[in-house]
Amino acid sequence: MGETSVKLRQIFDSIENITGVYFFDEFDAIGADRGIDNEVGEMRRILNSFLQFIEQDISESIIIAATNNRRILDKALYRRFDDVLHYSMPSTNDVRKLFLVKLGVFSPGFIPADNLVEKAASLSHAEISRVCDDAIKNSILSNNQIDQDDLIRLVNERLAVYEKAVQ
Repeated sequence: MGETSVKLRQIFDSIENITGVYFFDEFDAIGADRGIDNEVGEMRRILNSFLQFIEQDISESIIIAATNNRRILDKALYRRFDDVLHYSMPSTNDVRKLFLVKLGVFSPGFIPADNLVEKAASLSHAEISRVCDDAIKNSILSNNQIDQDDLIRLVNERLAVYEKAVQ
């Protein structure tokens, strides 16, 4: 962790000198609320450094931070970014449309079954897109049509990954 502040300084030097889009993924790793009891003091210092660097930034670069865990972000971060975008999980109607759009081109006439839509409703848009991409690949490799059972199996595989992560 001792090197993190040095690396962060180097990144902000690059932001100043090389115009670009700088993307900080899994931002909650350094942007966690400084008031959280189990937070390490070093991480507080890193966040303080980040806040100072971003306030001093006068570059033409775009800085983007992303997290799946916005509830633990320090409130001071929200004031440092021009825009904050929130994405919600898809509704069942969104899930149905996503399956239709992603699979309809490859498999005209495909209609997602209600149980598939309900099962996939707890996945994000990106995860559902990956399920569709995997189904298309499997279909091409096996020379078979996409079917509901294959899609449900793929959805279950995605859900199993999340269940393991929670345990």
